[in-house]
Amino acid sequence: MKRALVIGASGGIGTAVTLELRTKGYDVTGLSRRADGLDVTDEASIEAALDQLKGPFDVIFVATGALEPGGHAPEKAVREVSSEAMEAAFRVNAVGPMLVLKHGLRLLPKDAPSVFAALSARVGSIGDNGIGGWHSYRASKTALNQFIHGAAIEMKRTHKQATTVCLHPGTVETDFTAKYAGRNKTVPAAEAAANLVRVIESLGPAQTGRFFDYAGQEIPW
Repeated sequence: MKRALVIGASGGIGTAVTLELRTKGYDVTGLSRRADGLDVTDEASIEAALDQLKGPFDVIFVATGALEPGGHAPEKAVREVSSEAMEAAFRVNAVGPMLVLKHGLRLLPKDAPSVFAALSARVGSIGDNGIGGWHSYRASKTALNQFIHGAAIEMKRTHKQATTVCLHPGTVETDFTAKYAGRNKTVPAAEAAANLVRVIESLGPAQTGRFFDYAGQEIPW
């Protein structure tokens, strides 16, 4: 039986991905702040949680993220930017997933296929940014993309069959997006999870270090 680890398993997308993986026959271990005290902004918390696990896992999926970390709403203009908001966004959206990868590397097989996928967002694409705004959130996701891309290059030497990617789920109907969906088309969390798992299962080492949406289409950096 394949094994999967979902970080952020109590959130809207994390819960749905956990259920979808189990439907697909995976033995899923879920960790979250709500249920397990895992705080992705605290490296000691990440290390303690992952040190309790035994690998290997075929899939590690990081579903954590925040639009309003520390209560800071996405900025509509440069004049609204603050160092506190930027730091909070980077800690949750970029630094946290990278630290999960740091301490989760030992849980991935070195001699078999595996996938490490981090939940990113299309707004983190510099090439796709045509409207501006949301500076801290955008930049934090851009940083995450760079972290994952760089890690994938290194992992080609140590985990030759690993696929390390960023995934954009679309605009999902969760508490996370309720205030900001606007006119954007939304999809139920279960549908988004099915899409994401389908993409995960379609990827291989040839796609490592890249950025894909819920339909498996590559997104420009």
